[in-house]
Amino acid sequence: MAPVNDEQVTRVRAESLCPCKSGMTYEACCQPFHHRKAKPATSEQLMRSRYSAYFFRLVDYLVETTHPDTREPGLRRELEKTVHQVNWANLTIVATAKGGKEDKVGKVEFVANYFVNGEPQELHEISRFKRHKGAWKYLDGKQ
Repeated sequence: MAPVNDEQVTRVRAESLCPCKSGMTYEACCQPFHHRKAKPATSEQLMRSRYSAYFFRLVDYLVETTHPDTREPGLRRELEKTVHQVNWANLTIVATAKGGKEDKVGKVEFVANYFVNGEPQELHEISRFKRHKGAWKYLDGKQ
């Protein structure tokens, strides 16, 4: 069996179902956002793309999509330290409010299941999103 190379991994990832559970392939869903080829049109798309970024441990994307008003100076360092401690398993969108193509703010309620040291965990949050220079950004969340 030949060793797997980065190109093969990238192709398989692109053709696999997106971790955000949209039902689309990663290539058709969150990948264009992660590769800066498109911007999420809704707060739900940003929420899903951020979940997928946590899944794939894309620290730069997570920092870039956090609103400057709430982005802590040590966010990148904290994410780099903790992002490998969590294995994300499932995302369920519970509800959305506003956050459409014409809105300036939006909310997304979600439940995310994950594992830390093999132990199952659950995050239930209502995230707030706000546009910054026309692009959706994560503002904050309430658990």
